[in-house]
Amino acid sequence: MMAVTSYLRSLERSRLARARVDRPAVFTMCGREWDLLPDVFAPIYSPSTGAALEFLGLGEPHGLPRAGSFLEIGCGTGIIAVSAALAGCDRVVATDVNPAAVANAAANAARHGVGDRLTATHSDLFDQLDQRERFDVIFWSSNYVAAPAGYEYKNAHERAYVDPGYRTHRRFLAEAPSRLTAGGVILLHFSTRGDMAGLLRGAEENGQSLRVLRTAVIQEGDVSVEHMLIEVAGVSM
Repeated sequence: MMAVTSYLRSLERSRLARARVDRPAVFTMCGREWDLLPDVFAPIYSPSTGAALEFLGLGEPHGLPRAGSFLEIGCGTGIIAVSAALAGCDRVVATDVNPAAVANAAANAARHGVGDRLTATHSDLFDQLDQRERFDVIFWSSNYVAAPAGYEYKNAHERAYVDPGYRTHRRFLAEAPSRLTAGGVILLHFSTRGDMAGLLRGAEENGQSLRVLRTAVIQEGDVSVEHMLIEVAGVSM
């Protein structure tokens, strides 16, 4: 059995989820229907999206209302971003490096009637966002499995599963603080599939601290994985 942190194991999970013959065009989660486009991370084949929704208090169709601005990095199908808009956030931006995911998030925003306050943007982390934009909440359910620094993605779908050399994690930690409003928070969904030591090193490089806010142990096939909602703190811009 490959270790839970094995990038090869995660790449195989990506391959299987992408190639399933029964992969639906529409699926149900949290009491709502969602579009699923080809080559986009499928929440029904992984518990991570459900865990993130629960961590953020967005897991119920009629969750607690909230306000303010919300930025989701790596939005995939857009479930989390759309749920934030439905919960009351008045400005939501959903970004993804995968163009198919951006189209998917926009389709789900339209499906659920929040296209007026949700913008789906093709962006590698923050690089295509307006430099003046600031957010009350920045959230990323990261591709926390570490791959070797020299690994090259075979397709866009793999980007949702592994991070070669933890380059994306280091960039996120370095760049996110400058995108916060005063009093805003940076939240990261991580798990024991990831390289916590590497994440801590990245935070230390920026003078940041990591605080675990919530945890959940989930059985994923033959292994138990602890999922965590982490607050990144320590830098104000």
